[in-house]
Amino acid sequence: MRWPWQRAARTSACPQPRLLPSATAGVCFETVFTITWRPRGRTRHNLEEAVRTHIHATATETAAHLDAGDLPAAQDAINAALALPRHRTQQYRLLSARASLRLSPAAKELIAQRQADENRIRRLHFLKTHLYNHPDLVVLDRLEHQAPGALHDEHVAELQRLARLIKACDHWWSPLLQQWEQLGEGFNDAEKQQQAMLALLDSLKTLNGGSPPPGIATPEPGQQRTFREAHP
Repeated sequence: MRWPWQRAARTSACPQPRLLPSATAGVCFETVFTITWRPRGRTRHNLEEAVRTHIHATATETAAHLDAGDLPAAQDAINAALALPRHRTQQYRLLSARASLRLSPAAKELIAQRQADENRIRRLHFLKTHLYNHPDLVVLDRLEHQAPGALHDEHVAELQRLARLIKACDHWWSPLLQQWEQLGEGFNDAEKQQQAMLALLDSLKTLNGGSPPPGIATPEPGQQRTFREAHP
């Protein structure tokens, strides 16, 4: 309804899409506004451009906090911001405004790539927590991905040996190395780190009856002499 003294309402649309920033780095919304407004008093030049500029500024303030990955939610939030409060100046009164959002093909591709990267990172964190922190499960994972009968007996035997080795490491080497890592945090000098490793080897030899456990390389005589001279 319009009073007799009121001027007729006008509807304006953007001839070209306007760009709105988003909270997603490197991605902008492409937006087309449809605006209904009514002039008041004497109409000045470029009044329609002033209306569009006001709407664009209001939408920009809201869009900068929105994720471009959820386009419908972003469009709803911008339209809600444009709906309230009703804006009026001495030259015009805003009756309604609506934004229609879209993304360019390049922006869609960028968002899809980022979502794929984020999903991959989440999967890697999941695997690290639930699989690779328990090395014996890695063997089961490899077995599960093989078709029945695809593995030769030698391969199965090797996997069984690996599982036993990993289990032994969990009970023996892993706790030992964890403790050693904590003890060695204060050794920043390479020579001191080598001397500390020789001291650890001596301890293992003592526990094993005077000889190093199988599979541990014995340091060269020069290395042992260096350590002995430093610690007579």
